[in-house]
Amino acid sequence: MFACKPNLTNTMISALRCLRFNPVVVVSGPGHRCLSTRTDGELRIAQVLKEKFPSASSLKVVDISGGCGAMYEIHIESGEFKGKRTVQQHQLVNQALKEEIQGMHGLRIFTDVPKQ
Repeated sequence: MFACKPNLTNTMISALRCLRFNPVVVVSGPGHRCLSTRTDGELRIAQVLKEKFPSASSLKVVDISGGCGAMYEIHIESGEFKGKRTVQQHQLVNQALKEEIQGMHGLRIFTDVPKQ
């Protein structure tokens, strides 16, 4: 009998489900899903961040909970972070997402200042 670790089994199941609807699948990190779709939570968080950080040169929001909206990973690059320590940058993002964070289990934040 073939046995897999639960996480590996979930990864394979997620990839197979994606293949039914989309021939392009990305399997990397937790929360595997097709790249062609974005969850409502991703779209909502991205919109809030675009409003709060209008000078952001790069923004990426990924639901890493598998699509259920419990955990997100955010990569944001904005000139508004210039001169601020990382913890201050993260506080700005947390403050911007104060309402959305209430329904989350976790949040990974990666901030940067644009290279000129």
